[in-house]
Amino acid sequence: MTPRPGTMRLACLFSSVLLFGAAGLLLFISLQDPTELAPQQAPGIKFNIRPRQPHHDLPPGGSQDGDLKAPTERITRDLSSGAPRGHNLPAPDQPQSPLQRGTRLRLRQRRRRLLIKKMPASATIPANSSDVPFIRPGPGTLDGHWVSLHQSQQERKRVMQEACAKYRASSSRRAVTPRHVSRIFVEDRHRVLYCEVPKAGCSNWKRVLMVLAGLASSTADIQHNTVHYGSALKRLDTFDRQGILHRLSTYTKMLFVREPFERLVSAFRDKFEHPNSYYHPVFGKAILARYRANASREALRTGSGVRFPEFVQYLLDVHRPVGMDIHWDHVSRLCSPCLIDYDFVGKFESMEDDANFFLSLIRAPRNLTFPRFKDRHSQEARTTARITHQYFAQLSALQRQRTYDFYYMDYLMFNYSKPFADLY
Repeated sequence: MTPRPGTMRLACLFSSVLLFGAAGLLLFISLQDPTELAPQQAPGIKFNIRPRQPHHDLPPGGSQDGDLKAPTERITRDLSSGAPRGHNLPAPDQPQSPLQRGTRLRLRQRRRRLLIKKMPASATIPANSSDVPFIRPGPGTLDGHWVSLHQSQQERKRVMQEACAKYRASSSRRAVTPRHVSRIFVEDRHRVLYCEVPKAGCSNWKRVLMVLAGLASSTADIQHNTVHYGSALKRLDTFDRQGILHRLSTYTKMLFVREPFERLVSAFRDKFEHPNSYYHPVFGKAILARYRANASREALRTGSGVRFPEFVQYLLDVHRPVGMDIHWDHVSRLCSPCLIDYDFVGKFESMEDDANFFLSLIRAPRNLTFPRFKDRHSQEARTTARITHQYFAQLSALQRQRTYDFYYMDYLMFNYSKPFADLY
């Protein structure tokens, strides 16, 4: 049977439509970007489409697995981002996709929050730890002085953690209370928490925090009373529990310490060798009444003229006639370093290097440096190791030993040497 001409034309038209459709589909596929066929990513997450590389092969600000990781993994930050002022770090040569640029922007925003940390594998990490490891910068990117300061921080934290693990093992399992953070000052703009240790540069550090917060243009403009009796800086214990824990886990936590005997003598000279409307009547009168035989009526009335051996008697007395004071209390009590995982431990003895290193790490303004001026009694010499020995020479060997025992944890945790050869 011969097909009708109309049926033939219909079949040919249908075949042509199929051929043109197939050709169009092939052309569409050949022109399509293969990456557009992949499933869309969740915001901020990068597919791990390449083998994992060592940290040192990553460009500055890069990440092995993208911007975000599983909640149990650490967020990695690059130490080279905190290079000292004046150092220019090499930029990657290859062009960056919008996703890479977005990742780098988010990482830059986070870098100012926390210092980069590297915890020993065996160390116990407190619950409030920011738990962020250090990444060693690539060869040739930083000078030797920067690397030395970084290594010094690693060693200080290692010694502190070992002392805590040995003598205060239960501290890491305790809950943080407002009392534990009552000496910590908050600077929200640069996400800094500073634990105040009196007689270890605390007045000038609070001036620096006020400048960082935009409350003053220069540290030289801020008076002593504004620093200590104003309410410009918030304390961490003024926040609710959620605010406290959030800042402890995301802000950069730092403290500065000082050789304990030297700090004690500095406090004594400041509070008892100069007129003082608080320490003389509150502490001086009680000390003289208890420890000075045949004290004059004038001395008992004013509380002036306390001698260093009398002050040490008060300090070591378990039944003190008046309580402790922050100016000579232990750093381990003031800042709870076995409970709070500090990111940065500075020392008064290397204040200029440590302070400006820290300011570089938090991306402080380039013109902000740690002030060198003496806050009070500026005409008087600073308390040095030599002056400290002169004061402690007034004590018996037993009193020196008991004072050393009193500050033993501070000596141990912050790796200070015994100040006298006869101490054990």
